[in-house]
Amino acid sequence: MNKASAFLIAAAVIAGAAAPASAQQAEGGTAALAATVSDPQRPEGDIARDPQRKPAEVVKFAGVKPGDVVAEIAPGGGYYTRILAGAVGPEGHVYAMMPAVFANRPGGLDAINALAKQYGNVTVVVADFGDFTLPQPADLVWTTENYHDLANGDIAAVNAAVFAALKPGGIYFVEDHAAPGTGTSATRTLHRIDEEAVKQQVMQAGFTLEAESDLLHNPADPHDVNPREVQPTSDKFALRFRKPG
Repeated sequence: MNKASAFLIAAAVIAGAAAPASAQQAEGGTAALAATVSDPQRPEGDIARDPQRKPAEVVKFAGVKPGDVVAEIAPGGGYYTRILAGAVGPEGHVYAMMPAVFANRPGGLDAINALAKQYGNVTVVVADFGDFTLPQPADLVWTTENYHDLANGDIAAVNAAVFAALKPGGIYFVEDHAAPGTGTSATRTLHRIDEEAVKQQVMQAGFTLEAESDLLHNPADPHDVNPREVQPTSDKFALRFRKPG
């Protein structure tokens, strides 16, 4: 057998072994995610929002896998923090990144700290979103319904910090309330942002737009009111960016 033939056989064996492993990982991730979403310990209010927020589909689109290190920017009440903790499993970790303004309020971190105690793979990190470091490089940085607020500050610094926090090939997932054709003019008044503005800003930081989803698209949303007036059915976009590497 010549060297070329031996190389081809070895490559085929490796590929054949890798395919079942990848399939098993995907199957395991799907099962873990389903179990997490159906967990009866989740707050009733969160469960009631599932039909509109479609957490299983969104997490799958974002590319979250068992074992991932995920940094969640501004987790709010922890709706997705709980789901991400289950999706990454015991071998993964979720860093719930809270702004300093919450840490400075009496009891401002009580709820998220209680959540972190409930899940052994969640750590609360008080951070300046425009200049932060994590205890370890992240596979994915996640933000939902917050990017429009981040855009009111130094969004270039935020996106640069996200880029630096990710491993090469890491994912930056952004979901937010849509305001088509408005650029960034509605971020303060309507708490919405134009999807195209987000794409431009994030790609300027060095990311590649890998995929976009209409899972949460709602053409019936008038787009000229605060999302709270039409929640939980406001029109939302979901974007998956990737750091080259």
